[in-house]
Amino acid sequence: MHEPGPWDKQAWRTELLARRAAVEPAVREAESAALAAAVAHVATRWRGPEWIAGYVPIRGEPGSTAMLDALRAAGARVLLPVTGPPGPLDWAEYTGADSLRPARFGLLEPTGARMSPAAIESARVILIPALGVDRRGVRLGRGAGYYDRTLPAADPAAALIAIVRDDELVRRLPEEPHDRRMGWALTPGGGLVRLGDRPDGN
Repeated sequence: MHEPGPWDKQAWRTELLARRAAVEPAVREAESAALAAAVAHVATRWRGPEWIAGYVPIRGEPGSTAMLDALRAAGARVLLPVTGPPGPLDWAEYTGADSLRPARFGLLEPTGARMSPAAIESARVILIPALGVDRRGVRLGRGAGYYDRTLPAADPAAALIAIVRDDELVRRLPEEPHDRRMGWALTPGGGLVRLGDRPDGN
C-alpha cells in the first residue's frame, strides 16, 4: 500500500480519502458496530466522566451515532460540536439521534441549547474525527482548522482520542508547531490504542 512522504499533508489527505471511498458498505457497517462496542469501554476506563465530547461521523468517517448512544448508555453526557464561522467550536448536548438536524458541511447537530467554546473545558474525554493519526499521536484532519482552534481550551489532562480505521493508524504523518498530539487512537480492529509516550495519560 502506497503511503506519501511524512511532509506532504495534501498527498496524505488524498490517499486516505481514496481509501475510505473504496470501503465496501458491509465493511463500513461492521466497523461501525465494532467502534460502538469499543467506545463503551472508554467511559468506564476514565471512571465514568460526566461529559465526553464526541461528533457525528459523516462522509465515510468511521463510526455512527451508535457510538454516542453507547456513551450515554454507559452514563456519560455527550457534547457535540456546533459549527459556525472559522474559529473554536460551539457545543450542544446530544440526547439521541432524533434530536439531530442537518447543518453546515453536511453535518448533523443537536437541536438543544447552544454552549460556548468554553464547554469543552468540562470534557474529561474528547473523541476527535481524523483522516489519520500516527504512532506519535500526530493527527491529520480535513484542513478546516476547527479542532486546532478548539483544543487549546480543553483540559490539559483530557484524553484526546482520534477515531480512525485500522489502516489509518500509520507510522508517521506531517506535523506543524500548532498541532496538538492525540494520546490515543480508537480503531475497529484494535480498540483503544495508546499513542506516544506520555506519563500523564494523554
